[in-house]
Amino acid sequence: MAGLPNSLVLMGAGKMGGAMLEGWLKLGVKGPSVAILDPFPAPSMLDLCAAHGVKVNPPVAEIAGPEVLVLAIKPQMLDEGAAMLMELAGSGTLVVSVIAGKTVGNLAARLPQATKAIVRAMPNTPAAVGRGMTGCWANEAVSADQRAIADALLTSIGRVEWVDQEALIDAVTAVSGSGPAYVFYLAEALAQAGEAAGLPADLAMRLARATVEGAGELMYQDQATPAAQLRQNVTSPGGTTAAALQVLMAEDGLAPLMRRAVAAAQRRAGELSG
Repeated sequence: MAGLPNSLVLMGAGKMGGAMLEGWLKLGVKGPSVAILDPFPAPSMLDLCAAHGVKVNPPVAEIAGPEVLVLAIKPQMLDEGAAMLMELAGSGTLVVSVIAGKTVGNLAARLPQATKAIVRAMPNTPAAVGRGMTGCWANEAVSADQRAIADALLTSIGRVEWVDQEALIDAVTAVSGSGPAYVFYLAEALAQAGEAAGLPADLAMRLARATVEGAGELMYQDQATPAAQLRQNVTSPGGTTAAALQVLMAEDGLAPLMRRAVAAAQRRAGELSG
């Protein structure tokens, strides 16, 4: 397929790295053109690599200077892996980082003799089922072709949105990067409320999970309708939903709580850049 890299190195093959690799292979990236670097790859990752001819932990000298280097390691591991990064990245390498909080400045400082083309990306965990949401920012050194490659690779795990300021990546992290956890907690809280209302705990959880699943799928299938309209569509004046929304939409209700939560996540993303 046109626009896909001829050589790709994935540094970090955990859950997100694994989801990306699966997406790339389905997209048409050839397994032998890919190498993964991870000290403890999961058995399922090893099986996937073996099935497609993906190289696992080859000598760095054999894979140095790839067309694309994707960093999917934890933020605290960046310093530990800095020496390897310097060996890996060549002058023409596009670096795509999904490391939370780490700025282009953080990365460029560790690659003084190598590439200057860097994309920051923040996918989320639904990437594991091909329904991820990734926010991206590219620095000025990224060419149009390199941006197209990054877009193709990240679209393989879901949707991609590009922002025009690097600072907005922390906000993306706080909304969609961490957002699935908020939704899962909503299901927990809804189930707990159902239990408090008298439902058996297992039934309350099944009801809550199915409701979140169904509402999400409805939003997915009805892209043209704003979320506010979807809410209004199930809210009859004076009905049960309206009674509940009166609580959730109060001045001290869900909206200000969510703003505080997102702000806390955004602050923490900024702290991780240090």
